[in-house]
Amino acid sequence: MNVQIRAKDLNLNAQTKAHIEAAVDAFTKYQLDITTVNIDIKAEKKGVSIEFDIHIAHAQPVVIKQSDDDLDAAIDLAIDRATKALRRLHTKVIDKHTGSVKDLETLDA
Repeated sequence: MNVQIRAKDLNLNAQTKAHIEAAVDAFTKYQLDITTVNIDIKAEKKGVSIEFDIHIAHAQPVVIKQSDDDLDAAIDLAIDRATKALRRLHTKVIDKHTGSVKDLETLDA
């Protein structure tokens, strides 16, 4: 998995980068084939905005945009939203494959 963290108009300390990288590593538990995660952090007039762009093989990319006054709050909210989106995608993929031909009911005509 390729992870890119870009910050525009602000400096990220090592602790913040480590927090983001640990959260991205936790995304692997959903067993989706995540190829690339791009994280853009920008300073705005009021606070910061963060964007997670998660590319998954054989699926549409998951894009999460979050703005907040506090950098840590924006990061945590974006991580929570990305986790929720990946969990829902994982559930959709798993539910699609759980059905079996043997489980289908026969119709008596």
